[in-house]
Amino acid sequence: MTYEIDKSIMRCRAFAEAAGYTKSALALKAGLSTGTLKDFWQDHWSPTATTLRAIEALIPLGSTILPDVALAPMNKGLLTGQRILLIIGGGIAAYKSLDLARRLMERGASVTGVLTKGGAEFITPLSVASLTGHECYTDLFSLKDEADMGHIRLSRECDVILVAPATADMMAKMAAGLAGDLATTVLLATDKPVIIAPAMNAQMWAHPATRRNMTTLKADGIDFIDAAEGMLACGEVGKGRMADVMDMVAHIEAFFIKPMASNTSLPLPLRNKHIVITAGPTIEPIDPVRYIANRSSGKQGFDIAAACAALGAQVTLVAGPVNQPDPIGVKRVNVESAREMQAAVNQALPADVFVGVAAVADWRAVHDVAQKMKKEHTGLPALELVENPDILATISQRKQHRPSLVVGFAAETQNVADFATAKRKRKGCDWIMANDVSASTGIMGGDENQVILINDKVIDYWPKMCKKDVAEKLAQCIADHLENLNAARRFSAK
Repeated sequence: MTYEIDKSIMRCRAFAEAAGYTKSALALKAGLSTGTLKDFWQDHWSPTATTLRAIEALIPLGSTILPDVALAPMNKGLLTGQRILLIIGGGIAAYKSLDLARRLMERGASVTGVLTKGGAEFITPLSVASLTGHECYTDLFSLKDEADMGHIRLSRECDVILVAPATADMMAKMAAGLAGDLATTVLLATDKPVIIAPAMNAQMWAHPATRRNMTTLKADGIDFIDAAEGMLACGEVGKGRMADVMDMVAHIEAFFIKPMASNTSLPLPLRNKHIVITAGPTIEPIDPVRYIANRSSGKQGFDIAAACAALGAQVTLVAGPVNQPDPIGVKRVNVESAREMQAAVNQALPADVFVGVAAVADWRAVHDVAQKMKKEHTGLPALELVENPDILATISQRKQHRPSLVVGFAAETQNVADFATAKRKRKGCDWIMANDVSASTGIMGGDENQVILINDKVIDYWPKMCKKDVAEKLAQCIADHLENLNAARRFSAK
């Protein structure tokens, strides 16, 4: 029933967004308590059947909101029609594979599961089958499936095989060419691309045997989603945990983007568009040791760069000092100070679109100090500041070669919509994306965002969502805007 519940949740959310309901208004309309919808927009929201029926009863008959088919694809079909065979290995990370399958299906992919004996210690075949809508395969010697050489069929009737999690044992068997169960037999029999997402203890990850196996697999053409660093299930800290679900989704999307980008017959809406994006903080030196900075992680800007590239754009990403991986298909230019960022942006122009996501420092020290400022007992040192160049205003107010669309960001802690509206008019940009970065929101440096898109016509409140989803929605808005501009030009030319 998990699959049907997921579809119902998505129908309810799509209806609420399309109808413009806030959580409290939706609760009132459906006769529910506000607390019932507290986590309505969160992935972990677990409503009862009664709650879902109450909301679905509000959806008009004949509504086309998420009709009763597979989960609605995002990115207008980036993964639509792609068949992914998901092999789920043993380990606690197996639970992430269910969310991974759901996210891939949201983007239009068809997912079929193969569950190893170890994986079945953590999740069940029924949960995989219920979520994907396809049988979950477990047994190499199943009479029903092997009557028509089922392992061969599985290995060929897909576009890519994804192994997540791939344990050290699984990697060793793959490197040695062993085929002792259904998963390894499929991997040995396939003629399709294989992507693996390793997950193991940090010492196992660093062991020479694992490194040799990885070298062998890469030489065999296996694509890797790099393991992440952090707290491991065993309590240790280090590298070896399976990558975050949305990072894996981005990797799979990028895998399909590469051939799509070279196929001019595919309708990528931002093809042949150049988009310049700034991301992260800038740091302004006080002396050789100290500097002025802010808490920006760069996540939102990097996600927007990846989302625009996924729609076919040529993207130049001017990034302050952040620890973020390079988005696939994006040209990254690293800078530190606001003046360096301005120079890099000017160098990257002309562009069709400029998106200023970076949290550029407002001020810098007047004087460059060559030596460390020493603490003196006579009192505090004087720190003279001067304003940094205003990159967003400069781009917005260009007389020549101004981008067709200039998008700014406004990080506020109070009166968000009012302050952002005033900022848009003051800077001269076309759109501004505003968010509340108060410490209580966890947005700055976090994985979620809740933004307000403001232009000269509307103030559009978006629900809270992960930053990758915000990025995808903004990229599609940009694509739609440019298409409308082109349509208007074509009309006026007639």
